[in-house]
Amino acid sequence: MALVNMKKLLYDAEIGNYSVGSFSVANMEMVIGAIKAAEELKSPIIIQIAEVRLNHSPLHLIGPLMIEAAKKATVPVAVHFDHGLTLEKIKEALEIGFTSVMIDGSKLSLDENINLTNKAKELANMYNASIEAEIGIVGGSEDGSENIKMIYTDPLEAKKFFEETNVDALAVAIGNAHGVYKYSPKLNIDILKEIRDKVKAPLVLHGGTGITEDDFRACTQNGIRKINVATATFNSVAKKISGIYKYVENNEYFDIHQAEIQGAYENVKKHIKIFGSKNKA
Repeated sequence: MALVNMKKLLYDAEIGNYSVGSFSVANMEMVIGAIKAAEELKSPIIIQIAEVRLNHSPLHLIGPLMIEAAKKATVPVAVHFDHGLTLEKIKEALEIGFTSVMIDGSKLSLDENINLTNKAKELANMYNASIEAEIGIVGGSEDGSENIKMIYTDPLEAKKFFEETNVDALAVAIGNAHGVYKYSPKLNIDILKEIRDKVKAPLVLHGGTGITEDDFRACTQNGIRKINVATATFNSVAKKISGIYKYVENNEYFDIHQAEIQGAYENVKKHIKIFGSKNKA
């Protein structure tokens, strides 16, 4: 139990044919709520923070908090550094104790992405941590600051990428996007199946907010083992806080504190049930 390597969680998910939720957090309350949901449902879980979020939640503060919460959990918890943009920040996360890091070279050429990923993998190996990368471009951006056009993952490029990097997890683009979808997402499961046939690494779906339960399950049935959820949790927390101000008079700080925990808890619990990881701890 407690703090674990992400690779182990995804290996178990492959054997059990389910997905593990990877939930973005921004403060102590969200960490408490996410792990509370996982413990209640006896589910493995990944908690994560992306490099673009560090202006709001500095890594030297949020990182140790995430690590200590994972160590005290009664279920397996991996702590993941999401969408790492620089090797410097990836190294900082590894030194803090993160058990998984992602290097995002998806905007680079295939060869440049391979080269950068291998450098990040060397760092991760030094700390016995897992490494995730991305091939193709998931739409939008992690913090909503850019309107990045989605580019489907090419199955043949994915095969070459995996053969030359041997990453522990590979994020793919099959019609998914970060943030709030402007239109109902249409996932291309046929492309996912092609990638699955050519790549033996556990596959990762970013942009989980707004995808239907049926599509989540179709992804799980076709090799997705890690599903990232960020915006839905942030929105759930914001909604709970808004409710405090709307329905409760004479609010105090600890009302807000509990609302944040509850907002994270409810959304994480909902997605764990969909992903099929309940009782898999």
